[in-house]
Amino acid sequence: MEFSTFVKKATMEGVINIEYPEYLANSLRMKGKDFEDAIKTSSMVKLFELGKISSGTAAKVLGLTRLDFFDLLAKYRVSPFGPYDMDDLKEDIANA
Repeated sequence: MEFSTFVKKATMEGVINIEYPEYLANSLRMKGKDFEDAIKTSSMVKLFELGKISSGTAAKVLGLTRLDFFDLLAKYRVSPFGPYDMDDLKEDIANA
């Protein structure tokens, strides 16, 4: 099985190397930079969704404004309010 590695040149302090089977990128019909960007973007969205990073941090890492990051969240069907579920909403309504 052939594996590929991408290395993202960073203007920030760290670089993450990820080995992946070439068929993964091929199955998404992506190559090179497009695949790298998709991995980086989905990582930032997931970390935000899990409450591990703020929207500002995610936006900065991706080179976006916070408003553009919120638009991106909509494409991934992730709430900009983070892990806010129906119980939280009911509690907020009860306390209003």
